[in-house]
Amino acid sequence: METLLERFCRYVRIDTQANEKAATYPSSPGQLELGRMLADELRALGLKDACQDEHGIVMATLPATQAHPAPVIAWNAHVDTSPETSGHGVKPIVHPGYDGRDIVLPGDPTKVLRVADNPDLAKLKGQTIITTDGTTLLGSDDKSGVAVIMEAAAYMMAHPEFPHGPIRICFTCDEEIGHGVDHVVLKKLGAVVAYTLDGGGTGEIDGETFSADLAEVTIRGINVHPGIARGRMVNAVRLAGLLLDRLPRLILSPETTEDRAGFLHPYRIEGGVAEVTLRILLRDFDTAKLAEKADLLRMVARVLVAEYPQAHVEVRVTPQYRNMADGLAKEPRALAFAEEAMRRAGLQPRRTIVRGGTDGSRLTELGLPTPNLSTGEHNLHSPLEWTCLEEMATAMRVLVELAQVWGNEKI
Repeated sequence: METLLERFCRYVRIDTQANEKAATYPSSPGQLELGRMLADELRALGLKDACQDEHGIVMATLPATQAHPAPVIAWNAHVDTSPETSGHGVKPIVHPGYDGRDIVLPGDPTKVLRVADNPDLAKLKGQTIITTDGTTLLGSDDKSGVAVIMEAAAYMMAHPEFPHGPIRICFTCDEEIGHGVDHVVLKKLGAVVAYTLDGGGTGEIDGETFSADLAEVTIRGINVHPGIARGRMVNAVRLAGLLLDRLPRLILSPETTEDRAGFLHPYRIEGGVAEVTLRILLRDFDTAKLAEKADLLRMVARVLVAEYPQAHVEVRVTPQYRNMADGLAKEPRALAFAEEAMRRAGLQPRRTIVRGGTDGSRLTELGLPTPNLSTGEHNLHSPLEWTCLEEMATAMRVLVELAQVWGNEKI
């Protein structure tokens, strides 16, 4: 676990925060920097085909160690971190032998990781917890997955006695802003199934995700000097406030839903009197219900324009990803073999749903069945983000077992 911890802490110190406004791919230079580092480390392990392409995607192959041909599988993690919380100057803090009490984060003592708010934390007394210092996110999403894959690759290269088929490693960019697999060529990846290492806790297999669209609402008003504004000004800022106030708050919001209930989530607002832009996430496990949420948003916009006819409100909806459940049903081995690998690693596997999306959502939609596996992530996208070293080590053992389970299959 010492090398796993060292890897993780080294990776999170590189600022790979995704940038929604960037015109480049990847959207931030740190993603290229970490990708170059990973490609170099993979080559140093003996994976001679390891490379980073012009889009920042890193791929490599763990060669087969058994006699009979077996299906090619892939392991995936993303190198970027969320745009919602700063990833600059991450200072990981290691808490060995965690004592079970609340953890005050020293960079910002107002940030306290409370056991009462983190039931998973209460179960990990005596283990090694890694937190931020409270001023940034940690980047466990998804550098826990990156570190786990790298450590599993190092272990398997050092232990060729474990029989397995070919394994493709793929590190992607800009997953957090919905572009993780934009430049992944499935034919080049060449796998029959893939697994994202981008999950919480331990022993969970995500076989469903939200289906997701992004709504961008542009409100155009009329700006004049406030001293002569009577009867002339149409304040887009005020209209944005009215629109937000008319969206459901007691239902259909992240704060009021759980399990399979979807939502509309306004998460960014920019602009001034003349023009305001809102970005609103539409989420549901039932893909058809995304259209219902978009229609609700358009209805609110139409009513607003009826009340303020000099204003213009445009609602533009862009598809992001879709629930992976249908695609996984076409390859039942993807989930069944993950369960078997977890049992071999001493776990009781649990099939779960994730109220979010992964690169696996898009990969599955494109034809590559890709469940998501536990990797020890907690409190994602937050200064209160944390992970557990032992959970990451367990995820690594699951990968080793998974390679052998698939290695028993014949083409």
